[in-house]
Amino acid sequence: MSETEKDGAAGLVRGLGTWDAALLTIGSVVGTGIFITTGDMAKVLPSAGLILLVWAAGGLLTLAGALTYAERGVLFPRAGGIYHFIREAYGPLWGFLYGWIAFLVIMSGGNAALGVAFGEYLGSFLPWFSTRHILLAVPIGFWHWSGTWSLSGGQVAAVAALVVLTAVNHIGLKEGAWVQNALTALKVGAIVLIGVFGLLAAAPATNALTEPHHAVPGSLLAAFGVAMIAALWTYDGWYGLTCSAGEVRNPARSLPRGLILGTLAVMALYLLLNVVYVRALPIAGMTLTSRIGETAAAVLFGPRAARWVSLAVLVSTFGCLSSTILYSSRIYLPMAEDGLFFRSLAKVDPRYRTPVRSLWAQTAWSIVLTVSGTYDQLYTYVVFSSVVFHAATAAAVFVFRHRLPDAPRPYRTWGYPWVPGLFILACLLLIGNTLHEKPVESLLGLGLLVLGVPAFLIFRARSLKRLE
Repeated sequence: MSETEKDGAAGLVRGLGTWDAALLTIGSVVGTGIFITTGDMAKVLPSAGLILLVWAAGGLLTLAGALTYAERGVLFPRAGGIYHFIREAYGPLWGFLYGWIAFLVIMSGGNAALGVAFGEYLGSFLPWFSTRHILLAVPIGFWHWSGTWSLSGGQVAAVAALVVLTAVNHIGLKEGAWVQNALTALKVGAIVLIGVFGLLAAAPATNALTEPHHAVPGSLLAAFGVAMIAALWTYDGWYGLTCSAGEVRNPARSLPRGLILGTLAVMALYLLLNVVYVRALPIAGMTLTSRIGETAAAVLFGPRAARWVSLAVLVSTFGCLSSTILYSSRIYLPMAEDGLFFRSLAKVDPRYRTPVRSLWAQTAWSIVLTVSGTYDQLYTYVVFSSVVFHAATAAAVFVFRHRLPDAPRPYRTWGYPWVPGLFILACLLLIGNTLHEKPVESLLGLGLLVLGVPAFLIFRARSLKRLE
């Protein structure tokens, strides 16, 4: 096989073209957040204009990240993405720590959260699968602590979704990409329909566009920063394509185009939906709903329309989970090949050419987090670490420009050094805000990260012993 067909190091088939790459980027980002987050923003922002400005600014910062990451993706077009960038720039320990926290919480916990969100929306149509439908409750106690472990229908739906989508991704990249592309096309189509009909529908006399500014506690700059955090988390997942770089055909062309086109498409979709929201609801109305997408549809089109939006969210969440399972499992394959993780996870299925053991190991841990109900708490702990790694990854573009000045770069970051510099600055501001707003969670997250150091030493010692 040629390089355009197979990644020689990992044995993965290069089957993703430009449009597959763009759809993977869209699918990795658009989940439940865009149908929920604006309501939280309205609690701190005084006007529709500022809400739309936050979504535009968040999109531009995400685009800056995509433009920056694309250069590293074509420089190291292998499975693993951020793991490779961090390892090559700062050494194997830091690469391992990213993979460690990704497996422990960021990716596995994110998959668990998406799965339970899928179950919650499925419960809107089939109440048995609701997270409020408790199937089992078991009292547990340890030392002076006592509590109750429960299993809900939503958790069962999450486990089923995780298993089904992992099985689809197991049987081949084409099959996994086909399912992901179909789901992405469905949710993009649904969002466009909601947006177009939402713009054509008659807006209520009182809505956020017609309201004057209202007072909010604290400074406007601080409020904008809090809302920006919510927007950036809703844009999260844009970097997923770099983890699957080993499966992109002609990565020098398709990877940057897929990242950039996908990010621009997400930005356009998010702005479109938010224009509909501010046309439909006043600021006060936004603050009173936890599902702004459904509420806005009910106001513009009638109560039955909210059910259709729930269905769109259900498809969107399922599609996002499919994309995330596909790309995140590629992180652990090169770690295992480097001897810095369980060696068995380096196995690529000889028939399907997929990292089957990485896929199922990640899903097994996601299921543990799902049924334990700890994924939400754990995820808040690693928010700080996640942003630190994004800042370090963006800074790697400067490291590689200095260290590898003559390396072939079919794509160079547009606007260098200002674009990556802006992204790093945004990450540093977010790090500072996270430390200020959630100091305990940030320190606990760092604690989970530090636990990776002895794990790294153990894996490295075992790897060196095999070489003796």
